[in-house]
Amino acid sequence: MYLFPLLILPFTTLLASDEAVQEIIRSRAEHVQQFKEMYLQDASISGIVVLPKLYEQRDFRPAWTNPRNVEGLLRIIGEMDREGLYPADYHQEKLGDLKQQLEQTDNPAPELLADFDIALSDALTRIVYHILFGKVDPERLDANWNIYREIEDIEPATWLQNLINSQDIYQALREIMPDERFFVVLRKGLEEYRTIAENGGWPTIPEGPVLKKDMSDERIPLIRQRLQITGDLKDSQNLQDQFFDDALFEAVQHFQNRHGLNPDGVIGKNTLETMNVSVQKRIEQILVNLERGRWVYRDIDDEFILVNIAGFKANYIGDNKLVWKARAQVGKDYRRTPIFKAELKYLVFNPTWTVPPTILKKDVLPAIKRDSTYLEKKNMKVIDRSGKPVNPASLDWSKYTGKNFPYSIRQEPGPSNALGRVKFIFPNKHFVFLHDTPSKELFERETRTFSSGCIRVENPFHLAEALLKNPENWNLNKIEQLIETGKTKTVYLNKPIPVLLLYATAFHTLDDDNVHFRNDVYDRDQAILKELQEHFKRKERHLGKN
Repeated sequence: MYLFPLLILPFTTLLASDEAVQEIIRSRAEHVQQFKEMYLQDASISGIVVLPKLYEQRDFRPAWTNPRNVEGLLRIIGEMDREGLYPADYHQEKLGDLKQQLEQTDNPAPELLADFDIALSDALTRIVYHILFGKVDPERLDANWNIYREIEDIEPATWLQNLINSQDIYQALREIMPDERFFVVLRKGLEEYRTIAENGGWPTIPEGPVLKKDMSDERIPLIRQRLQITGDLKDSQNLQDQFFDDALFEAVQHFQNRHGLNPDGVIGKNTLETMNVSVQKRIEQILVNLERGRWVYRDIDDEFILVNIAGFKANYIGDNKLVWKARAQVGKDYRRTPIFKAELKYLVFNPTWTVPPTILKKDVLPAIKRDSTYLEKKNMKVIDRSGKPVNPASLDWSKYTGKNFPYSIRQEPGPSNALGRVKFIFPNKHFVFLHDTPSKELFERETRTFSSGCIRVENPFHLAEALLKNPENWNLNKIEQLIETGKTKTVYLNKPIPVLLLYATAFHTLDDDNVHFRNDVYDRDQAILKELQEHFKRKERHLGKN
């Protein structure tokens, strides 16, 4: 029987209405199964697979007979903006109109009751999908996407049925909201930055000379105000002071750390430009990265390696604690490091480097044609298909291209090897891995897009020691002794460790509870934001292919 707040009908009317609603729902479910679409006036229903199954399990009887759960779902819909999602995607306006109509009539039409029931069920389907998998389909944006998750081993319609039948659907839905620290920090940041926007944002700092500690400048009060608004400056007593004091110096360093800038406390061109990024832009970054989090930050193991491509950082987490962290160099814009998940299985000390086909075609072969001594300078050898060295002087290099070159080119172990002294292999179709590098000076750059797609990391021997977990045989001294021999050695881990390569332009760190921002070096944010802001699109994965 139907029982809505402020809607009380005679018992006999309810029974008759219930049967009529049941027949309308049955008819609409059969229509969906035949024509693969359903509309409630101007509202599109997305659950064209799961909803017929859900109602079939109920013999097409109305699902929303618990007034508490009706109100609980409507409350959740109104709170979805806290998650960086849009209440309008969940029929908020349509449900409000239908509810108002129901409350204003003593004898609602069965069609109206059926519309309300189906709209509630579809809203629930969308909410659950978005919470578990995100609104935007990452496969549409990245053909190489390979990070998926499945819901519990239960038929989706039954899973939704259990939610509808719960005593308190509001609490049941709150319990499946992501609670990882990433989400906690970004949700809090979203609320704070929206409040800043409501209060007018922050001031724009005019251009001018570089500002350093112990200088005075008429722009400093604006800078103090700017940093105080975002919590980087804790001291709010001297906002009009034009002197660059110790408190402001520390605030500038804090701001620089949060934005991936060199924390020198100097307000130069990059720092000034970053301060002048609008609050709306920062809100959009948080929205985009909450969505990325829904794609990847669920069901993560206690032990894993995480590389943030946009943040130029790599971390090894063990038992939910930071074991190792390092600055990273990632792929150039035209050789972007891909986003994917794999398992690290082994390490190679004193590795050789076989030049990949793309680099062979675009870099190495042209270099050999320009300089006959290139191979010797780079400690490289030409290798035939049987693995034997070939004298490069015996080859007519002018006739070879990337397509017809019948050999491979291998760089021997040594300090100038492109992979450095150790590489960390997690087999994948992209031929991407972590490795040492001879180009260590590039770690000092703020933007570190220098590689051909692989991830170069600082302090790789410390990572090797941590991964091998054998302080007697694989401590730093033993590793360095092995390196000195120049001999190539492969060492397998006792068990594979998950590796997650992601791209986050707003995130948290294990060091504090502040939102950190990074530049969108690969221009990936806008496509996600555009789809987030568009009308909900039905996807072909999960929840009965809804």
